[in-house]
Amino acid sequence: MSGNSDEATTPGADWDALAASFDDEPDHGLRDADVRRAWAARLTSWLPGRPGDVLDLGCGTGSLSLLAAEQGHRVTGVDLSPAMVELARTKLAGRDAVFLAGDAAAPPVGEQRFDAVLVRHVLWTLPDPGRALRHWRQLLRPGGRLVLVEGVWGSVAPVGIPAGRLTALLDPLAGRTRVERLSDDPSLWGREVTDERYAVVATYG
Repeated sequence: MSGNSDEATTPGADWDALAASFDDEPDHGLRDADVRRAWAARLTSWLPGRPGDVLDLGCGTGSLSLLAAEQGHRVTGVDLSPAMVELARTKLAGRDAVFLAGDAAAPPVGEQRFDAVLVRHVLWTLPDPGRALRHWRQLLRPGGRLVLVEGVWGSVAPVGIPAGRLTALLDPLAGRTRVERLSDDPSLWGREVTDERYAVVATYG
């Protein structure tokens, strides 16, 4: 359920209709070798160093899920769009990965706990991001981490969530938080970008 590279799609978008062309964006399909390598390197630095359980919320077609699986993690992906989920299942066929259709704010994972919750370009679309963060925090094992890739897109009518607001929402959860600027790394996006793009990694316990 990621926003596209140029300007994030509105929260009410028809993701099933967008699924077939979703991977055309360089940072969605990761078809370019340089873009793929850039995201793989970032994930290596953000996710736990040893294989663990990763929950990819708003997983789209599973491109980041695939990178995580290639790094040895067991992946559970959740997306609101059944069409996206089917594409992700195909992309990760034969790997240690499960994909579920459901709401990223309240993922259908029962009592399962994870070593990392990975969320890209989803939090800004949710009506109550603070509540979602509190819930995601409860899905972590001790020592687990939230990996949140967000930004602010568009020049005429910007949409998104600034880094300062996101870190303020995380403060009450009392984790160790670091912010990584992504705007100045064109290899992640397949081009130069001028808007605010960043990752927040919050570790707990």
